[in-house]
Amino acid sequence: MGYLHVEVTSAWNAKKPAGVCGDAFLSFRTPEATVVILADGIGSGVKANIYANMTISRLETLLSEGFSLRRAFSSLVNTMHESRGTDMPYAVFTVARILNNGETTVLAYEMPESIFVGRHSASVLKRRNFPLGNDVISETNLFLEPDEGLLLYSDGITLAGIGGSTRNGWSSDEVCRFVNDQLVSGEFKSQLAQRVHKHARKLWGKKCGDDCTVVGALCRLGKVATVFTGPPADKTRDNKVVEEFLNMPGLKIVCGATTAQVVARQLKRQLQINKADASLIAPPGYSIEGVDLVTEGAVTLNQLFNIFDADPVYFEHYSSVTRLYDALIDADRINFMVGGSENIGHADIAFRQQGIMSRHKVIELLAQKLRADGRLVDIRQV
Repeated sequence: MGYLHVEVTSAWNAKKPAGVCGDAFLSFRTPEATVVILADGIGSGVKANIYANMTISRLETLLSEGFSLRRAFSSLVNTMHESRGTDMPYAVFTVARILNNGETTVLAYEMPESIFVGRHSASVLKRRNFPLGNDVISETNLFLEPDEGLLLYSDGITLAGIGGSTRNGWSSDEVCRFVNDQLVSGEFKSQLAQRVHKHARKLWGKKCGDDCTVVGALCRLGKVATVFTGPPADKTRDNKVVEEFLNMPGLKIVCGATTAQVVARQLKRQLQINKADASLIAPPGYSIEGVDLVTEGAVTLNQLFNIFDADPVYFEHYSSVTRLYDALIDADRINFMVGGSENIGHADIAFRQQGIMSRHKVIELLAQKLRADGRLVDIRQV
């Protein structure tokens, strides 16, 4: 199926107008998965928001430290159990992890059921309940495919209108029926979180009885770009690294004249300069049959970094830097294969005088910008 990209959308409001929402959510990507966490802090307002964010931060930290999803989740549930009824931070939460192949796990601690959004219809996720000490947790396992996703929400949604426009609130089954009605009417799935939230607010009426949050996670086939820059430190690995590069999914980009020569030699093809490049600033680009984009290395990467936050309207049209920008900004996942071979030319004082950073340094800085812009970036030394 290839790399599955997850688009995350959300809609929320605080219990009190212009107040602080006691719910909080976070989504983050790793090379293996997308993780979505929704937490509902006890009470409402600033205190509840702090509790919810502390819960999310703790779970994110445990996962980043190498804890398995279930171990991290169980650890946090135990902490919440000890905090229940005290002045310690307390929140309930749902976490969904969607692997790049679509394998999905949803774990919930005292939160409403989530909804599976299929290609043509939706259904409430069936949960298996398990005891954990004196608490009960729930787990759901499923596979998501392109054009499928999840809706997670806090109990401000399922309590919507309770005692007023609805007698017992808006149950997950009723939320699901609403979602199905939206799908039948042709509503875009990317708008479902907003639609569910809007209807819950309507059910609450003028006075909202709880914080309300809906988070959507919709899957699609992701766009992948792989950048090979810098020859391998060990020349005997050239063939293996080039083969691996060419077998990567998606767009294939080479940055660096020497790297391009390595690729062309292994492919037994000509490396040609792009005579159409008319830029007076950007280095000329190259072309190799079988490779989508070939540019010069350090200077081009530095120029890309320098213009990354600028308005593309002002970019040069016939420039290797512009083409590299377009290729990376269009990707969801960017793999950097960085060779360990040293370029003696980069040690020249002229590079430092012009402010040209080394390949390794500029790639790290570019990765920060790309991640901040929502891309998944994986850097690997070859």
